[in-house]
Amino acid sequence: MNSPTISPSLLSPFNLGDLVLKNRVVMAPMTRSRAGEKGLANSLMAEYYTQRCEAGLIITEATLISQQGKGWLHVPNIYSEQHAEAWKQVTDAVHQQETPIFIQLWHCGRASHSSFQKNGKLPVAPSAIKLNGDYIHTPNGKEPYETPRALEIEEIATIVEDYRQAALLAKIAGFDGLEIHAANGYLIDEFLQSKTNHRNDKYGGSLENRYRFLQEIIESILTVWPANRVGVRLSPNGVYNDMGSPDYRETFLYVAKQLNRYKLAYLHLLDGLAFGFHQLGEPMNLREFRDVFDSPLMGNCGYTQKTAEEAIQKGNADLIAFGRPFISNPDLVERFANGWPLNADSDVKDWYSFTKEGYLDFPTYQETLSK
Repeated sequence: MNSPTISPSLLSPFNLGDLVLKNRVVMAPMTRSRAGEKGLANSLMAEYYTQRCEAGLIITEATLISQQGKGWLHVPNIYSEQHAEAWKQVTDAVHQQETPIFIQLWHCGRASHSSFQKNGKLPVAPSAIKLNGDYIHTPNGKEPYETPRALEIEEIATIVEDYRQAALLAKIAGFDGLEIHAANGYLIDEFLQSKTNHRNDKYGGSLENRYRFLQEIIESILTVWPANRVGVRLSPNGVYNDMGSPDYRETFLYVAKQLNRYKLAYLHLLDGLAFGFHQLGEPMNLREFRDVFDSPLMGNCGYTQKTAEEAIQKGNADLIAFGRPFISNPDLVERFANGWPLNADSDVKDWYSFTKEGYLDFPTYQETLSK
């Protein structure tokens, strides 16, 4: 690879706690639905992640911490020893390329359906507020969203323990760390936001109470992992899964200030608007979070090589995560380093096709030249 003169900041090494990243390009977590009905990581997934090992850090697709957390077809799990063993083929393959890999822990909350749940029970949420969406893809095809069941207060501790157990299994699986998925309208985000959390107990109402669920999850995971191997993902501007609260700025600055106490590996922010914006005020930006969060900041959502370089040069971000560009460009970092053009985006229908098409069949730039 040529010297990184095109993007000297983006392509420079970075110390993420005690991990040395070869560059500041992060492969963002992206659901790709290749884990089969049993949710087991497999050789297809190992090849997919290995193809993209030029990234400074890889964050896996969202991975379910429990049966209750399910809300998506053919996604991987991390709640049994069998799941952990299956993931080892991925972590081993990535480590052979000397790239660190974090697993993203996930509970879908109300973004689920009774057909995913044991005994056809309703999905759970902080409050019984239905997701306003057209439909959800279920094992039975497209289905309308259902009004979720509000969690009983004593059930919350069980979910916190599910996160701790998933963190233990992630260590057994050989991951270098983990990211807590607290974004995009899934369970933790539902607790954080006033739109979806109408509880009147210690998990609802005030900012302190709405944050409590995430706080308990973090503190349970920190009994297993050191703080510098744990990241958190937030989506302050997001509308995905029918999110967006009038007090979003107050909420997410409060959360970031609280997270700052732990000296985490990073705070991963979907600050870009490419995934939709709730239009409830001015978008939040990285600089706002830089003022209240001292550990590494990771930007994400719609960045180009140019805007990523600018964000790091200005000191607004330490790392930039790329999602869609990594789908169709397994050699994304090499393309950045050499100024090579990117492949065209793939068809969205192929992203979740369950097969290698739209997954492993994107050519590198060098392969394109040789044809």
